[in-house]
Amino acid sequence: MLKTFLIGIKDLRIAFRDRAALILMLAAPFVLTLGLGMVTGRFSGNSNNGLADIPVVIVNLDNKELGNALADVFSSEELAELVEPTFSADPEAARLLVDEDKSAAAIIIPAGFTQSIIPSQDAFAPGSPEPALIPVEVYANPSRPTSSGIIKSIVDEFISRVEEGSLSGQTSILQLMLSGRITPQQAEAAGTAMGQRLQDAPNNDTLAIMLNSSTADGEAVQFDVLAYLAPGMALMFLMYTVSYGGRSILAEKTQGTLPRLLVTPTNSAQILGGKVFGIFLTGTAQMLILIGASSLLFQLKWGDALGVMALVLAAVFGATGWGMFITALARTPAQVASVGSAIMLIFGIMGGSFINLDQLPPIVQNFAKITPNSWALDGFTTLGLGGTLADLSTPIIALLSMGMILFLISVILFGKKNLVQK
Repeated sequence: MLKTFLIGIKDLRIAFRDRAALILMLAAPFVLTLGLGMVTGRFSGNSNNGLADIPVVIVNLDNKELGNALADVFSSEELAELVEPTFSADPEAARLLVDEDKSAAAIIIPAGFTQSIIPSQDAFAPGSPEPALIPVEVYANPSRPTSSGIIKSIVDEFISRVEEGSLSGQTSILQLMLSGRITPQQAEAAGTAMGQRLQDAPNNDTLAIMLNSSTADGEAVQFDVLAYLAPGMALMFLMYTVSYGGRSILAEKTQGTLPRLLVTPTNSAQILGGKVFGIFLTGTAQMLILIGASSLLFQLKWGDALGVMALVLAAVFGATGWGMFITALARTPAQVASVGSAIMLIFGIMGGSFINLDQLPPIVQNFAKITPNSWALDGFTTLGLGGTLADLSTPIIALLSMGMILFLISVILFGKKNLVQK
């Protein structure tokens, strides 16, 4: 185990002593992120984040105060440039539009939604059970994680504001009844007034619907376009890093370093494990340096720290699997370099580093799931929208599974080639 660790540390040091490699690992993604940030207006005070006219289908089966208020939110002037709402009376038809990738999400407001929040007179009678909240359904398009995430954040914010107002209003009315200051009949009128205030919530300064989500400590987090661009660039050049590490295995065999290692009391599993560990350490260091630099220089908030760390480790693991797979198929270091560069660009385009995947055909969006870029970028977008580690189970599991499968295939291919056999 110690030998594996030492081999990995040695490869990490060699990688960071190579000036040409450092340019592609650190300088290139940083400069591209800066350039794209300027193009999108991130550094000019332009609030346009490149997302506009997000298609969303709204099915309002409630047709009462709060249901109408939620529908009105998406038709408001404040969201006119961001969302493009259409209305339907059929929930299944709305879900079908999402399944056919014609909409980013469907919002289904169930019948009785308003009644479950605005209490009737009977709700204040002693011993009456608390009415169960009937949830609003957000049917999201998995191929449009950014757009559907924004739609969900708007709905979540609306529900949060409404529940906050409802809870405070019910508490106040109940206290007035218990103190004898109002009668049950007056409580009903007060409840109606409370419902009217909730209905007016989208136009009320104290209950304004904002495009943000909240972290665990309640601090508002606004989505930053750089939170999409920076991970995209870092993930694309991560593929260069892992192919660079894989190339070193063949280079050391050609140069005679591996044969000299094999005559020492070090078995082939330790050597291969150390090389893989070195690639993993280099990729992790690259990602963490880019994250730290963008946080310090651009004031970019990557989101939940635990979620970022877990996603980085999973993304590097998945990418390392691809690096080993490319190395196992190649015969010379030059082949690894050329194929690795091609894969870096292809995965960068398919994974969404340059353009939003929502703009690509569905077949391309589905095929993009073979790339670690796509899964990791979905996770970083979730974090940028205020998500936490608990929201990253799908991309993390996908990345870990991808890395494990590719590792097993690579080990089999390495064995057939007798790459590190004594």
